[in-house]
Amino acid sequence: MVDGEPESSDSLRTFGAVVQGLREHAGLSREEFGELVRFSKHTVASVELGRRMPDPEFVTRAEEVFGKTGALRKAAGCLERQPGLAAWFRRWAQLEQVAITLYTYECRMIPGLLQTEAYARALFANQLPPLDDAQIDQRWAARAERQKLLGDRPNTAFNFILEEHVFLRRTGGVEVTRELIDHVLEIAELRNVEIQVMPMTQGAHAGLAGPMQLLETPENRWLAYNEGQRGGQFISDPKEISVLHRRYARMRSQALTLEDSVSLLQRMRGDL
Repeated sequence: MVDGEPESSDSLRTFGAVVQGLREHAGLSREEFGELVRFSKHTVASVELGRRMPDPEFVTRAEEVFGKTGALRKAAGCLERQPGLAAWFRRWAQLEQVAITLYTYECRMIPGLLQTEAYARALFANQLPPLDDAQIDQRWAARAERQKLLGDRPNTAFNFILEEHVFLRRTGGVEVTRELIDHVLEIAELRNVEIQVMPMTQGAHAGLAGPMQLLETPENRWLAYNEGQRGGQFISDPKEISVLHRRYARMRSQALTLEDSVSLLQRMRGDL
């Protein structure tokens, strides 16, 4: 599947309004409802306002809270699209919202969860076919919403392995790169986030076949995702995931330590 034209968020807003109406009819605050469905009140608010695609577990648990009428499940069946995200990425984006562990290795660009607006817009401006202003705004809005995961899910463990050269490319220019490094260094201070840099002096490593993402669900099931030029591959086969796990584990030992990664980024920032 490939990404298409800008998508309307009417269906998300409608679904959110249904959730809000049922919640208020049940006499529950967002915080109370969030405790019952085991999602934060911020996630509940994002769903109700039509800013976030509901996870399947959200729908299932909400159905139980609202008496298993089936109304919410039918409304969720109309949600086929997620504004601002590539079609092939939407399933993974939903899983990110509930993951308890998320590993990301990237060799092409800074991952979306770590990007600044200026950096992301520089990437969008170079896409082909070209995007118009509305499409770029929509894609940044979706990316910014995803980035809230880092703060909204303090019990989720995030690890990122980033190739040194993605910073050296200076996408967007020197000022954009300065801001980007400052942003990544700030995120690296979060207790639930680990950022490691794979130095260019590491001549070979276990991830040379390309970028990868791994996540652990609340049920302790591991899934993986690989992305290419015009599509993504969702992986659930335990044997394939085992291979990717071993590669990622080796890369963590081949990349710089957390402290040395921060030191390298600080030196790179000073050289700009």
